[in-house]
Amino acid sequence: MTRDGSARRARRFTEVLSGLPNWVSLTAGVLAVLVGAILVVRPLTSLTLLALLIACAALVTGVGEVLGAREHSAWDAVLALGWIALGVLILIASGPAIDLIAPVVAIALVVGGVLRLLRARRGTTSARLVALLLGIAEIILGIVALRWPDVTLLIVAVLFGIRTVAFGVSILWDAVTGRRATTSGAVEPARSRWAASGRVLAAATALLIAVAAALTSAHLRSGTPRVDAFYTAPDEIPAAAGTLLRAEPFTRDVPGNARAWRILYTTTLDADRPALASAIVLVPEREAAEPLPVIAWAHGTTGYARPCAPSLATHPFESGALPALDQIVESGWALVATDYTGLGTEGSHPYLIGQGEGRSVLDAVRAARQLTDIRLADRTVVWGHSQGGHAALWAGLLAPGYAPEAGVIGVAAMAPASDAVGLVSRLPEITGGSVFASYVVAAYTAHYPDVDFNAYIDPAARTLVRQMSERCLAEPGVLVSVLSALSLEKDRPIFATDPLSGALGVRLRENIPAGALTVPVLLAQGAADTLVDPAVQSRYAAARCADGWNLDYRVYPGRDHIGVVAADSPLIPDLLGWTQQRLSALPQQPACPPLG
Repeated sequence: MTRDGSARRARRFTEVLSGLPNWVSLTAGVLAVLVGAILVVRPLTSLTLLALLIACAALVTGVGEVLGAREHSAWDAVLALGWIALGVLILIASGPAIDLIAPVVAIALVVGGVLRLLRARRGTTSARLVALLLGIAEIILGIVALRWPDVTLLIVAVLFGIRTVAFGVSILWDAVTGRRATTSGAVEPARSRWAASGRVLAAATALLIAVAAALTSAHLRSGTPRVDAFYTAPDEIPAAAGTLLRAEPFTRDVPGNARAWRILYTTTLDADRPALASAIVLVPEREAAEPLPVIAWAHGTTGYARPCAPSLATHPFESGALPALDQIVESGWALVATDYTGLGTEGSHPYLIGQGEGRSVLDAVRAARQLTDIRLADRTVVWGHSQGGHAALWAGLLAPGYAPEAGVIGVAAMAPASDAVGLVSRLPEITGGSVFASYVVAAYTAHYPDVDFNAYIDPAARTLVRQMSERCLAEPGVLVSVLSALSLEKDRPIFATDPLSGALGVRLRENIPAGALTVPVLLAQGAADTLVDPAVQSRYAAARCADGWNLDYRVYPGRDHIGVVAADSPLIPDLLGWTQQRLSALPQQPACPPLG
């Protein structure tokens, strides 16, 4: 009865379309084409509208079942109520409904492929071959869709727009040519050899596309670093932060005149949450007569997920934009480069969360001093770039009370994300800024119970944002994140609520490095930086000078975010000279920007 009722309603709908005045059909067709064209380039709007249409379709189906049939069985009543409940649920919880689109599409492809393979036993030889090829293609595409839910959602969004355009074109064509739909008779399929060959060719092409998609997926995923057993927590963990747990020689990309280890050590995320972190310790190959001064390196953004640790990367010292590695070795300094907790090790990564970042930096130095093969001095200069600049400033703030034995005597923060509020407010305007926003949201929602992911992220963007946060900047799969970000930025911001409002805004302000910092600070900024706004940085520097910091603020014309730490940057000799002055205990002459 239900199927017959649906067929009757479909016929009535077709009859209504065929009876519309020509101008109505033309108007409807033009509107459908325009809306579809907009949806093709606006994935969030497309997914939102798709969810709304699914909800409306479910409601109409349920109400139609109730009103359209004269007699109802108990099953018909349950089915009708089920459709209505589904429609209401999707309207109320559009976010989870959109999240389900990708797995539903993936499962439908796999199930459809299996059913095609079962049908491949029947029919003509060409029909069986077509079913076999399409069945395998659908299963492969279903598996790929499960592994890349954000890509699946974007494809669904674009296809929905294309289908809307096609629907509008078909209405226009019928209106212009005077054709009218009919429900009588059926079009006989072509049975010529050419038609059969064409179907086989189309099915083979679909299989080739599916195989290409699977190979591309495998290639992108093969570049994701693998976390090995070194980063696994031992059975017994000492309570004291800064305790060396494990060490082994490290050789990847280590200069020929140096030797290195990777270490695992204890740290804390804040006052009462213990954690583990890893680091690389590198020293000159030649034996030193005196203990080696320490450069504590805080790396720039590499990602939020566990595999994003620089010590896991193919090029660990390039990951995170470490400057002047050769000069560090030639100067006879030791390098202690933390990964931060949550990168390599288990647990959430404190991305732009000062306490966790700064403690990881300081505890790495304390742990490195416990290596038996080297001697490290009690003088440490902290360097950091971008996210690491934020971490370096926090390390300087925390050192006197948390780890005075780390011996921090200076902090060099290069293009630091010093003002998290200013940075996050600009991310929607920056090309690819959604990727960095995904890291911020992932970290803050994991670290702070009062920051709710769903409260801040647009329902249509939630799957896309979650997937972005799981990819590292150095892995090939980040290309998918960049494409997603570019697609989203053509539509609307990923934030449903102003990120500077509510709990997230409060927490971002808490993590601006401010307060009493008594050691000399070098704050370097590229004037052409499009990620960290030079104007925001200048205001931050002026505020810190007003707080009494011993600050040397330098701006480098023509240098962007990465260019400021490039090998040919004028910052490099300034940084090395400034560091040597700190290690030589020479006074710093502050160079603050004008206040105001």
